[in-house]
Amino acid sequence: MQLSENSVAGRRAAMKILAQSDVASIERGLAAADCAARFVELRAPEVGLVMLRGRIGGNGAPFNVGEASVTRAAVQLESGERGFAYILGRDPKKARLAAICDALWQAKASRERIEQHVLAPLRVGLENRERIERERTAATKVDFFTLVRGEDEQ
Repeated sequence: MQLSENSVAGRRAAMKILAQSDVASIERGLAAADCAARFVELRAPEVGLVMLRGRIGGNGAPFNVGEASVTRAAVQLESGERGFAYILGRDPKKARLAAICDALWQAKASRERIEQHVLAPLRVGLENRERIERERTAATKVDFFTLVRGEDEQ
């Protein structure tokens, strides 16, 4: 899926890819994109907790499942675009890089480079990881069958 339009869905898809990727891969992509953007940290990366809520059966009464660590960051480019990131876990560097990518993706001048050098390779890597996981899972599949006994027939 090409993320060429500046829309909520496009940003959401880009941030999903960044959130599921590792720091080294994001750094490699930014280096390849050659987007040396100057930015100001609006919110330095900070770690906090969020409450996870669940429902039994998907439609029952909500209840608190537990807490999870989240790191958030916000940056603003010199051109005015603001990037935000919330990352599951305790990783300030990843949150900052994701926020920078979000801001660069919003800037028309750098969107194509971010798409081509950062998001596209990350997307391929995630798809490969998911394919390998599906193959591993399929290899453990067991088919059960039941034989009909003679006295059970009517």
